[in-house]
Amino acid sequence: MTQVNGADPFLSICIPSYNRPAELAWLLGSIDSQPMDLEIVICEDQAPKRMDVRAVVEEFSATSVYCVNYHENPTNLGFDGNLRHLIERARGDYVLFMGDDDRFVPGALARFIAFLEQHRDKPYVLRTYLTEHPDGRTEYYRYLPHTTPLAHGEATVAWLFKRSVTICGFTIARAEALKYATADLDGTLLYQVYLMAQVCLWQDSIYCDIPVVHAVQTFRKDKPMFGSSEAEKGRYTAGSVSEDNSINFTKAYFEVTEYLDRLHGTTLTERVRFDLSKYSYPFLSIQRKRGIRSFLSYAKRLETEAGFGCTVYFYAYKWALALFGEAACDRAIVFMKRILGHTPNF
Repeated sequence: MTQVNGADPFLSICIPSYNRPAELAWLLGSIDSQPMDLEIVICEDQAPKRMDVRAVVEEFSATSVYCVNYHENPTNLGFDGNLRHLIERARGDYVLFMGDDDRFVPGALARFIAFLEQHRDKPYVLRTYLTEHPDGRTEYYRYLPHTTPLAHGEATVAWLFKRSVTICGFTIARAEALKYATADLDGTLLYQVYLMAQVCLWQDSIYCDIPVVHAVQTFRKDKPMFGSSEAEKGRYTAGSVSEDNSINFTKAYFEVTEYLDRLHGTTLTERVRFDLSKYSYPFLSIQRKRGIRSFLSYAKRLETEAGFGCTVYFYAYKWALALFGEAACDRAIVFMKRILGHTPNF
């Protein structure tokens, strides 16, 4: 089903849907900006609950003031392929991705659209976002003290790599995303980061200090859905955030950087590895819940297989998690961010 207005929208909210009808309904209900500014594009990716997702979209479309472009993929494209398909179906000047389990911060979307209109010369915008921990604490992912232009080049791309992974609120000019379309990296789960890098190597971007989205972080429930598409099979096993899944996802960063290095003669692999090691806490903490022995074995694999043992920060995180556990370390990091007002930059 598609509702198409006459004029093309400024912003396309692009939602890759896979098996989360209730969460999708919650996300759609959180959209609260002027309808003439945007369209909603949803691509359902051949999941078991397709009929439930379709019913949610039909119910929303029947009463919504928004233009809704809903499509059902005939085969499972996987995360990367579905992002590319969403871009192809979108009509906006910018596309903004949202995971189907995320939502918008009330009142923030209109402010963010106004920000984009004021900065049309920037093809990529690094957003700020909120998330909620299982104990109810809110964590604010704020990367700089204030809105800041970012100069193009390798240093900026390396800094943006990790900070652009979370899909919610990822915003890029549609024409630029179409220009760099490729299926070469399908299965990495990092297509959005590849697009950011292609754009930001050559053009200035900007950090927007408006918390526009709320990431729900369903991965904490230990039930990922990746691994269903042909491109993802062999890399990821659906059903749990296993040690192998985490290692393979980390290695995928370097698959992307090596691809870009071959294309452009850059040194992104070395730069990104160093940056990820400095900020490797989330890579480590995701496996701490499986017990100390399993965690230390996993940390050793990150150190050797992913090359994360290149900074002292990696070892500080590793032993803090080993000694104090994930919950205590999470609290300490949230406290530090609140004191500083933003994520530390080492």
